[in-house]
Amino acid sequence: MQLQEIEGVGENAKMDRVAPTKRPPDKNAGTQRWRDLLFMHWTVSPVQLRAIVPSELELDLWDGKAYVGVVPFAMHDVRPSWLPRSLAFNFLETNVRVYVHHQGRPGVYFLSLEAASWLAVKAARTGWSLPYYYADMTMHRDSVGQTRYSSTRRGGKRPGLALEYRIEEFLEPSPPTSLEFFLLERYLLFSRHKGRIQCGQVHHTPYPAQRASLLSLEENLIATAGLTRPDRLPTLVHYASGVDVEVFALRDVDKTS
Repeated sequence: MQLQEIEGVGENAKMDRVAPTKRPPDKNAGTQRWRDLLFMHWTVSPVQLRAIVPSELELDLWDGKAYVGVVPFAMHDVRPSWLPRSLAFNFLETNVRVYVHHQGRPGVYFLSLEAASWLAVKAARTGWSLPYYYADMTMHRDSVGQTRYSSTRRGGKRPGLALEYRIEEFLEPSPPTSLEFFLLERYLLFSRHKGRIQCGQVHHTPYPAQRASLLSLEENLIATAGLTRPDRLPTLVHYASGVDVEVFALRDVDKTS
């Protein structure tokens, strides 16, 4: 497949990027609080990305460019809807995600996810077929507002991610036509589950996005996922203090279109 053909697939001017932000009418399957999210994005080869994304999903490109995001953050008060709030649990997570769509419905496809909770890893692998890995993870913010974060998969010899960053000024709300909206405001996830492509949805208010600066970075997760990033440092870095999230169940894509 030629690069020109791949670029044409994702450039869908009629794609509705607002519809996935609306809350589904169904009862949620669970709730979570996502805190201290750092969004780091690199451009990658669409041809290389096409080779590792399921064929049922189209690449969602921005001006012909494919992006991969690495997102470390903290998960608080995670619980399915049937579990009492008092039994909710907290853990750190890092995901590696790329941008896709299915018949014009934009979302993310996860290349990997690391979590500091064995239970979360087991549940997500079994129930959602998501590529979760159990990892030793730490996050610390010092008195001057600099944050250190690290993640090393159990049995790994070096960190998949180790960084330090500083939070900067708030950004104006991102319109749906902006690159920031394209990268940050994603509410659908696609997964191959039991041989079928399925779609799950989350709902939350828009991210209170801020700029952020990296002070140090060791990143090995993108290469582990099978992609080559052209630059050591990301093209764009954003931070969000957090959002409260409703999670809705996976459904086959032919039942959610």
